[in-house]
Amino acid sequence: MNFFPAQYSTLSSAALQTYIIETYAFNDDLQCRLLIRNVSDTYILENGKERYIFKIYRNAHRKLNEIEGELELLNILRSKGHQVAYPIKDKKGNQIQHFEAIEGQRNGVLFSYAEGKVMHNLEQQHLKRLGSDLAAIHQTTEQIKIEHNRPIFNFETTLLQPIETLKLKVPELADELVYLAEIAQKVIQKFKEFDTSKFSYGYCHYDLFPKNFHFDDEGNITFFDFDFAGQGYLINDLMSFLNHYFFHTLNNLISPEQAKIDFEYFLMSYQKTKSLSKQELEAIPYLGICFHVFFLKFFYDNYDDLSNIFLTPKYTKHRISLIQKWVEMYCNF
Repeated sequence: MNFFPAQYSTLSSAALQTYIIETYAFNDDLQCRLLIRNVSDTYILENGKERYIFKIYRNAHRKLNEIEGELELLNILRSKGHQVAYPIKDKKGNQIQHFEAIEGQRNGVLFSYAEGKVMHNLEQQHLKRLGSDLAAIHQTTEQIKIEHNRPIFNFETTLLQPIETLKLKVPELADELVYLAEIAQKVIQKFKEFDTSKFSYGYCHYDLFPKNFHFDDEGNITFFDFDFAGQGYLINDLMSFLNHYFFHTLNNLISPEQAKIDFEYFLMSYQKTKSLSKQELEAIPYLGICFHVFFLKFFYDNYDDLSNIFLTPKYTKHRISLIQKWVEMYCNF
């Protein structure tokens, strides 16, 4: 039977359950459910005694070589003793599964489950552990070079290319596009004040929000979802975590004063394991502008359903207004 081409299919949970039980030699009582449908699809497998995460990637978002790079990084981190959700081998020793979906090949990976839960309101003991464990990961990632492709975070990929994409996608936002072009040049000029040759550089997570690490009952932390992991200044991870406090403050979930105290405590905890220069600390807020501009491009590159709220001029304008708020709160040009 010939199927009409599709843009994005959702693989059957029931069929995946049968496939995974057979491929990984699991017990028959393991249940599979779709947890998240997004640029990649996330399924949870559990039976009351054990839990796993199975992730199906979209080829348009992550090519096979990029997935191999993510797994290579995770395997290295695990081998060095870092607590990360890691890829699990099937009974033949493979870590990546291949599925011929209607739209073409999709690749899947089974991950260990990150025990514990998300802590949105982080207390000092959480911040202390987060800072020290992240610094330890950075001590590893600044020393390695993986063989497979991963994104590179620089001004070309996080500022200049995204702005060119937005010019094509939302030309009606002329004033906002002028603002982005001007603020991008201010960031680039600001970095000329820093000796970036002395900045720590390596593989960063680049999405270090509380939704991507779990704390268990003993206070241990497990990091997961390294989908965006790539090369750049390691302070990018400190910047993405600052975004947690940015949004928490905007949503009136924490006072600006307490957010400042908490973030500084996190930085202090980080520096007990890995030092930061004065210039690295000063540079953190300016990379936040890059982060927000980068994700504007990400939305247009990875969503193709025009009913999606991310693909509207109104939403793009809103996100640019958030950049303006970020600049007001954290930057000094």
